[in-house]
Amino acid sequence: MESRTLIAKRVAQELKDGDVVNLGIGIPTLVANHIPSDKRVILHSENGFIGLGPVEENPDPDLANAGGQAAGVLPGGSMFDSAMSFTIVRGGHLDATVLGALEVDQEGNLANWMVPGKIVPGMGGAMDLVVGAKRVIVAMEHVGKGGVPKIMKKCNLPLTASHEVDLIITDLCVFEVTKQGLVLTELAPNVTEQMIREATEADYAVSPDVKKMTV
Repeated sequence: MESRTLIAKRVAQELKDGDVVNLGIGIPTLVANHIPSDKRVILHSENGFIGLGPVEENPDPDLANAGGQAAGVLPGGSMFDSAMSFTIVRGGHLDATVLGALEVDQEGNLANWMVPGKIVPGMGGAMDLVVGAKRVIVAMEHVGKGGVPKIMKKCNLPLTASHEVDLIITDLCVFEVTKQGLVLTELAPNVTEQMIREATEADYAVSPDVKKMTV
């Protein structure tokens, strides 16, 4: 299975019926396409939508999600200005947010908005989302270009927020972020714990109940 699809499908399993969830740009936007039909998950986009539909299902060329992709709004959805959108975020009304990352570390710190020396338009809503949402899920490929680890002992890049990440889902495994540090709870198909050791800079414990990821 293509790695981005694997991650998106696994993240979708974390969402509960009735949840209000924000999906960030990149891999997180794919999660909308894999939410089980028996779950009603209300998707929020910080550019002013609630009730977004899957990216690939009946997109409206005049509507775009936070990642700039054409998107549709499901029956009962609504549109509003940025002030209302961030009232939802900052008011603690999001059950979860799913974000990509440049780096995340063993303390639950997140860096996902800039690389020093590169011009970026700004942090966007990421800082508000990770502080305002009840649960923060990072969805990303396990390593960067050239196999460089993205799960670190300590983030090197400027932080988006500190000690806010709850769960890390990659194409290789699932880590829970606890007060004691990272705990490896699941391995992707055909992945061994030794492969995780070689691709991860962070220290982590292995759950006694570690299992294979199913999607």
